[in-house]
Amino acid sequence: MRGTVWFAVIPPLLAACGICRAGEAQPHAAPLEIVRGKPFVMVTVNGKGPFRFLLDTGTGGAAMVTAELADQLQLPAAGETQLNDPSGQGGKMAPLVRIDSLRVAGVEFRDVSAVRHAIPGAEGQCLGMLGFPLFHNSVLTVDYVHARLLLGGEALVPDGERQVLSFRMQDGVPIVKLRIGRSSAEKRGAERWIEAQVDTGGGGLSLPEATAASLKFAEGPAVFGKAESLSTRFALKAGKLASDVHLGVYTLDRPWVEINPAFPLANLGGIPLQYFTLTFDQRDGLVRFDGPRRHIQLGETPTPGPQMNRPVQKPNLVPVG
Repeated sequence: MRGTVWFAVIPPLLAACGICRAGEAQPHAAPLEIVRGKPFVMVTVNGKGPFRFLLDTGTGGAAMVTAELADQLQLPAAGETQLNDPSGQGGKMAPLVRIDSLRVAGVEFRDVSAVRHAIPGAEGQCLGMLGFPLFHNSVLTVDYVHARLLLGGEALVPDGERQVLSFRMQDGVPIVKLRIGRSSAEKRGAERWIEAQVDTGGGGLSLPEATAASLKFAEGPAVFGKAESLSTRFALKAGKLASDVHLGVYTLDRPWVEINPAFPLANLGGIPLQYFTLTFDQRDGLVRFDGPRRHIQLGETPTPGPQMNRPVQKPNLVPVG
């Protein structure tokens, strides 16, 4: 696993959107560029651009911009924020800047505070990041299947946790429940529920080390890369589960998973998410998974990518894999 990257949460969230509420007949749309499961979208900042931004539901703050973009647009300083990593060891201060107008898919967000920092997992030239709380007043659809972003549309309706799942928010990041159960080849075995962050900026399906230790593996696990956080270095392992992982009506058949010793929650990253169209309704705490296949063969993460250890404001620690 290469590089050192960060997790950013921006307190307080200062973003307003008045034209993308649930119930709007025609959502606003913009194309997405999908690179290794990570969605990128073009954004204008204070009327300038467009600039390439990462759309990251695993970032619990409104936005992040590079020093290059902040200097180019002469974005005014707006204080500082404390950055920590999930281990809780160490930390540093990072500057905030103020964006008067941020526009994506034809929708304007006003008075946005953004962390001035390098962008983790940029996958090419990338000058900013959009975090999940930016869309608190919108129905947000990340359509991997058709490579597009939608803002607006009808509010979601529960369906008994089949495709529309409830999620809770922890420091601005959506968390759903996954069920790890027997595979089709197993006649017996225990089932268990785990919580996982829905992280479009993440990699594969990542499990905490403590969770993985209680599971059976068909292959491995074995070390496949190294990662760094703000204050720690650690090895990452990968292996193929002997059990299936269920997400509502969808099944990941004995998937390859990454094992992360630094984070206490599982992480559902962009590689498994790219099989779906995701629709988030933050107001009602619901997310819908739409996919063409009920059974998904999730192989190994193709190449170890950057580890998503983005800092958060003390005292909260938001782990993202």
